[in-house]
Amino acid sequence: MIVLATGTSGFLGRAVAAALVEAGHEVRTLQRRPSGVPGVTDVLGSVTDAGVVDDAARGVDAIVHLAAKVSLAGAPAEFRAVNVDGTRMLLDAAEMHGVARFVYVSSPSVAHAGSALAGVGAETADPVGARGEYARTKAEAEILALSRNSDGLAVVAVRPHLVWGPGDTQLVERIIDRARRGRLPLLNGGTALIDSTYVDNAASGIVAALHRAPDVGGRAYVLTNGEPRPVGDLLAGMCRAAGVPVPRISVPAPLARAAGGLIERVWAVRPGSDEPPMTRFLAEQLSTAHWFEQQSIRHDLGWSPAVSLDAGLARLAAHYAR
Repeated sequence: MIVLATGTSGFLGRAVAAALVEAGHEVRTLQRRPSGVPGVTDVLGSVTDAGVVDDAARGVDAIVHLAAKVSLAGAPAEFRAVNVDGTRMLLDAAEMHGVARFVYVSSPSVAHAGSALAGVGAETADPVGARGEYARTKAEAEILALSRNSDGLAVVAVRPHLVWGPGDTQLVERIIDRARRGRLPLLNGGTALIDSTYVDNAASGIVAALHRAPDVGGRAYVLTNGEPRPVGDLLAGMCRAAGVPVPRISVPAPLARAAGGLIERVWAVRPGSDEPPMTRFLAEQLSTAHWFEQQSIRHDLGWSPAVSLDAGLARLAAHYAR
């Protein structure tokens, strides 16, 4: 197929574009800077530009939409412009140009209202209950995308959870940097059981969703390694891989949530140059269980993760050793 992939200058987007090329597809990418992925044709621009989106979608068979504003803080209008309006423009262009398949890359946060999630599936996206502008706008966009599923356009939503691996600057590098500076506390001792996803598995799962889209249109799936571990163990594994101190200090979760709320209010008035050190959403993610049923996605997509968590941590260690 000729596949348009958006957001491929990002960590997961690059991996997906490379996996699409490896699968034999002709890949066109859309993002604001060159993707750096061999074998693709880059279209430079924003998913918020209707003209650029229309040109990029012309003549393609399928779209994999990863582009999003991902942050713990920021102006609500910015999240809406990219995550909701950008998705709507792509869907409009897909329908106009006869695109047959559309994979919307979502997030489990669209159905997380702050309480523990233990062994659940892809529950209905909830813009009202979701925490933070990112989760709220991704939830709204997922609902919009799935509503466009039809006989002519098969739409599937895939929610990879906590994607990580070598070269990840959003999650791994931030964890390592904070651990190196002694600013990575464990909430409630780091005992909350969580799922995560090695990047190669996330990419292959998204490609599998594209291939099976005509059979599973209108559905959403949570994608993980299927190996839930205490968050403290996962953080320790990443720190050991990079050769930095393992976090030892524990902070009560209610205190972290209160601090996160205060920091959010300060950030709204005087935002810092980087992500806030704590938010209510981040405190909830680090202190509540969130692991997911994986039988549905493996059965429906004929997919299974190829890289275990331990193998992924070994690859991460080799990356830092180099």
